[in-house]
Amino acid sequence: MASVKNPTTFSGRVIDDPKIAKFLFSDIRMSWVWLIVRIWLGYEWIETALHKITSPAWVQTGEELKSYWITAVKVDAVTGKGDIAYGWYRDFLNVLLDAQAYTWFGKLVAYGELLVGIGLVFGAFAGIAAFFGALLNFNFLLAGTSGTNSLLLLAALLIVLAWKIAGFIGADYFLLRFVGVPWEEQGKRGEEARKNAGEVKSSKVSVGREQRTEVRI
Repeated sequence: MASVKNPTTFSGRVIDDPKIAKFLFSDIRMSWVWLIVRIWLGYEWIETALHKITSPAWVQTGEELKSYWITAVKVDAVTGKGDIAYGWYRDFLNVLLDAQAYTWFGKLVAYGELLVGIGLVFGAFAGIAAFFGALLNFNFLLAGTSGTNSLLLLAALLIVLAWKIAGFIGADYFLLRFVGVPWEEQGKRGEEARKNAGEVKSSKVSVGREQRTEVRI
């Protein structure tokens, strides 16, 4: 497995993370804080998903999503503006509407939200779950829906940054150990390098002592 290395400058100086960043996003003492954040965020996603999953207009016909897209792509005849600020995203939704993608996209959104929520609540690959949650929030914002999406997006991005410890009090405690993580390999290589360096230094010291002994004789 490839090792993760800190970036370096052209002069070879290692660019390390600030201490505050290490404490917030890598120190297991902060895992209690991320436990609260991810359970709250996961609950929000599960609650939203259950409303969609129990609605035939979302998981069967997709009519609810169709209505949402139609409302989002509307443009005011006078101002020429709509809920969507970016024309390319409006064109993207129009393509999906023309292809009737809402018939299957509704299921994808509903069950995707549920999976994101479960992953966050149980701390199972919390960083990955938060990433896909953030992706959903980002698309809702692009479609002109603000509401709580901005706050949910912020929370998800923070969990992504803290992915190493966000699920430490949860399933990730076992999953990340089972799957393996890059920094373990880096740590092993670093330990071996230090050990080898120590052996070389010790060997040089021994040779030096032997040479001094021979000179004295």
